[in-house]
Amino acid sequence: MSSGRSAGEAGGPKLGLPGWVYRDERFFRGEIDKVLLPSWQVVCHQSDIPAPGDFRRLDFAGKPIFVVRGEDTEVRAFYNVCRHRASRLLDGDASGAGHCRRGRIVCPYHGWTYDLEGRLRGVPDRAAYDDFEDAGWGLNTPEIEIWHGFIFIRCRPGGAGVAEMMAPWEDAIAPYRFADMRALGRVTLRPRAVNWKTIVENYADGLHIPVAHPGLSALSAGSYRLEADESVMHMSADVPEQGTGSWSVRGYSRYLPPVEHLPPALRRRWNYFLLWPNLAFDIYPDQVDFMQMIPLGPRHTLIREIPYGHPDGRREMAAARYLNWRINRQVNAEDRDLIERVQAGMDSGVFRQGPLSRNEICLRALAQRLREALPEAIEPDPPAYPE
Repeated sequence: MSSGRSAGEAGGPKLGLPGWVYRDERFFRGEIDKVLLPSWQVVCHQSDIPAPGDFRRLDFAGKPIFVVRGEDTEVRAFYNVCRHRASRLLDGDASGAGHCRRGRIVCPYHGWTYDLEGRLRGVPDRAAYDDFEDAGWGLNTPEIEIWHGFIFIRCRPGGAGVAEMMAPWEDAIAPYRFADMRALGRVTLRPRAVNWKTIVENYADGLHIPVAHPGLSALSAGSYRLEADESVMHMSADVPEQGTGSWSVRGYSRYLPPVEHLPPALRRRWNYFLLWPNLAFDIYPDQVDFMQMIPLGPRHTLIREIPYGHPDGRREMAAARYLNWRINRQVNAEDRDLIERVQAGMDSGVFRQGPLSRNEICLRALAQRLREALPEAIEPDPPAYPE
């Protein structure tokens, strides 16, 4: 594991990212190109598209994407753009879910029709197109990987896959049996008027837990710990059997039932994984959810999330999941106030850079990784961009 050393003056403290990278439009466009498009993004779980023709959409960094289950039961990913005049092909509901009728993807603009493998199958007035061959006009595809049941896409191929990135933690992940899980709720979308890095860094920041999250601090009982490598940040805490603090925390500690397929060390552990650059998995004994920070602009981000779990009819499990939701609802409210405070400071122009302690392992690693992609992020002031 690496401590993720970040920039600093010779002999001085290691410094975090400068304030201007949280508000600068040109830097944001560089992040899209060099950080976000080359990264893996989760679309959904394989159980979300169980039948041939079922699809889920994801719009990310200007790229419209959908994944669909084919007649052969295989899951494929395509860009949601017709090859004729670039119209959006599929809509779905508010969460991006839908179904392709009769195994066909039909463009609502001019009626070009594709099968579930992305092949062009129908063109109105085909004879009017010169030297036209269907085989050359199938749907374009991003890269796809299915990791423990979760379907990921990457718009710009190259670099490690998800399984390779998560390999150091495979022994800890495998017992949860993610592939067998089902959605416990719907996709929720939470807009935030902050830079995406403000949310990501807050997620990976351990120092604020005892100060700003009394409930989470009581739940973890001083066991919160962090580690980081090049692509993954890992935070974890163990829930005591006798909880303190709010009734939600005490109740969760009391009612959380044993999950028999988990080894004893994981039955009361809360694990958090942040996959570079913007995707988090919250892994609890009772459920798992992903939290995806989708950048919309230098000061605007959409948080997309949904929980999954194993079918479990025990009343204790229902109580634990409800109390988990209550605890995290309060944590999210506290975090919203914190990230808005930070973003206001970044926008003020007063803040340049701050020191990072040796205990801010994940923040050091995140800063280093961003600077590797965009070296100008080492400078306290923005570069003089050419007109």
